[in-house]
Amino acid sequence: MYAVQRPQPLEGNQVQEVRLRRAEVEIEGATRMKVEERLKRAIARDGAAHLTLIDPAKQAPRVAAQIASDVASAGSDGIMVGGSTLAGGSLLDRTVVEIKKAIKLPVILFPASEAGVSRHADAIFFMSMLNSRDPYFITGAQKRGAPLVKQFKLETLPMAYLLVEPGQAVGRVGKADLLPRAKPELAAAYALTAQYLGMRFVYLEAGSGAPIPVPTNMVRAVRKATQATLIVGGGIKTPKAAGERVKAGADIIVTGTIVEHAKDRVAKIREIVKAIKLGRGAWRRKCKRNL
Repeated sequence: MYAVQRPQPLEGNQVQEVRLRRAEVEIEGATRMKVEERLKRAIARDGAAHLTLIDPAKQAPRVAAQIASDVASAGSDGIMVGGSTLAGGSLLDRTVVEIKKAIKLPVILFPASEAGVSRHADAIFFMSMLNSRDPYFITGAQKRGAPLVKQFKLETLPMAYLLVEPGQAVGRVGKADLLPRAKPELAAAYALTAQYLGMRFVYLEAGSGAPIPVPTNMVRAVRKATQATLIVGGGIKTPKAAGERVKAGADIIVTGTIVEHAKDRVAKIREIVKAIKLGRGAWRRKCKRNL
């Protein structure tokens, strides 16, 4: 019979090498994972997710990268890049590249037009402003940008973009028939339309810098009507506002303006992220009581 040789115990430095290699494999796996799957996992793990919107037109690329690094350390789950008509071309590319150098979080394009497509991003919210009066914002920009999305092999996240009163600049530029705050059933109807059209995300947007966010009863109505991943943004400036919308059923909260103006953006985003996670816990408990 052959003698069976037992494996020799690893030395201290060998153990460290094995641990480092395992960590590298985990990081590589996270990088390869689809952005949509990463968002779903964050929602499943924490109850809700947080995304930070950075507009390349509002600061230099390196400053954008510093903002991204700060919010990543505060617990944000991803970075959206775009938002204005000036957020395109080489400025967009340089901003995305600098952000990706600084963080490991997914970088998702949030284009205002076909000019908002960059080969350097991880994914794109391929969205249609369903309540616009202008076909350009419903399918026009999309048909122009689609060939680039295919060429760059970007992951697409199909999304209905619904503008809610007050709408702010994006509502005016997008020629939106703003959803009245007093008509949550209309928002629910649009969201259900999006689901039946095959869109997996619905974004209720009050507009960047809005004085008031999307009302909670509208969030609740849309949550009840559709199974799509529900995103809410615009006018969310406090942990309380973020938590209330998660309690109403939001899966993802987007903030942008506050990171531009907060004296301590890390502390501010950390507070909002904490409220989001706690808010979803309350929403789940309420759902269980209603079963």
